[in-house]
Amino acid sequence: MTWPDGLPIGDGWVTTEDATDVVFPYDGSVVARAPLGTPAHAVRALEAALAVGPAMAALPSHARRAALMTAHDALAARREEFERLLVLETGKPLVDCRVEVARTLITLATAAEEVARLHGETVPLDLLPSGEGLVGFWTRRPIGVVVGITGFNYPLLLAAHKIAPAVAAGCPVIVKPAPATPLATLRLVHLLREGGLPPAGVQLVTGDVEVGRTLVEDRRIGAVSFTGSAAAGHAIARAAAPTKVLLELGSNAALVVAADADLEAAADAVVRGGYYASGQACIAVQRVLVEEPVRAEFLALLAARVKNVTVGDPRLPETRVAPLIDAAATDRVLEWITASGAEVVAGGVREGRAITPTVLSGVPDGAAAWDEEIFGPVVCVRAVPGLDAAFEAVNRSRYGLHASVFTRTLATAFTAIDRIEAGGVVVNEVPGFRADNMPYGGVKDSGTGREGPRFAIEELTVTRMAIIRP
Repeated sequence: MTWPDGLPIGDGWVTTEDATDVVFPYDGSVVARAPLGTPAHAVRALEAALAVGPAMAALPSHARRAALMTAHDALAARREEFERLLVLETGKPLVDCRVEVARTLITLATAAEEVARLHGETVPLDLLPSGEGLVGFWTRRPIGVVVGITGFNYPLLLAAHKIAPAVAAGCPVIVKPAPATPLATLRLVHLLREGGLPPAGVQLVTGDVEVGRTLVEDRRIGAVSFTGSAAAGHAIARAAAPTKVLLELGSNAALVVAADADLEAAADAVVRGGYYASGQACIAVQRVLVEEPVRAEFLALLAARVKNVTVGDPRLPETRVAPLIDAAATDRVLEWITASGAEVVAGGVREGRAITPTVLSGVPDGAAAWDEEIFGPVVCVRAVPGLDAAFEAVNRSRYGLHASVFTRTLATAFTAIDRIEAGGVVVNEVPGFRADNMPYGGVKDSGTGREGPRFAIEELTVTRMAIIRP
């Protein structure tokens, strides 16, 4: 698949003076040269988005829905190309890239369906005598220009979760992909701009932190939607204030294993949920809290399974763990493993450019591998005397995105749902389970606002109250 050179800004594609190498993490080879934007490109995109705002807001529902479905169909026809490209620019295993493309298709289709449900309600105004005879109703209106900033780990899907709800809501959107992984997002924007929207309705600008700052600090925009680290999200929120900011930030997702759990299913889930995308996912299993009576049995089951996780070339369908995004990430994760002072039950060594799937036992509070988001193929297991202690340990984290509990008892399941402080609590499945049409987001340092097309559209619209005296 080919697409124009440069960046999709305004009504066309703008060439850039500079470019940057996109590198395949597995072997360090150059995948492509990507156009490198500047703050001047960001300003140009902002001006174009503001100018096209009225036209985007005036687009009829059928046009917005058709544009999203046209992009969906074009992506579906090229899904294998996108899968291969994602493998090369992210270094993620092919199996995970296939899931990413499938979820992107669902996100586009669901956003198109939500266009038909974007409406308001009537309001009774005669609760006070002064309201007698008045007619009241509210509608939803586009919030304005949306700036979407995405992380490197799921570049296509994260971009879709910014772009599709904005288009459905009638908002112009400017997306800034992570510098290391811009290629699939560039192609997605090309498909969307070919689908009947005003070209400036969907734009993309690459570049460094100054480009991002130029976009988010402009007081004329309506909202910023960011996916990435907590530190970067906090900085964006400060820079963008008082503009509305939606933050989908990091986590150190916990999985609680009750004494009555199906231990084999729980061990399978930790392997499935701890090492997908090489652990570079915000809701990958990181902390496992096991009731003391079943700790030894569970740890043995887990260690046996980890040995069977295939490490290697992400282009191969059997690979489950591949190199992290760059050498700095690999060095950091290995340093955190060593600094934890914990028992290394499995893995924890460099294999080529990758880290072998790692299980740590007895990681203490205060260790980065327990307290922070490790973003690598590392799972930390800790024994707890009971479920009260497990839930308290889960909640001591400054993060609260997703958590899960394995149990055979309905009472334990509902207690976990009630007591765990997180945006989502999953019973007998990995905390990384996400359906793209559900309200997804966290509490505490894991963010504010919710993604999922229906809920993101609500975030990207404002209510307008109408009051009429006939």
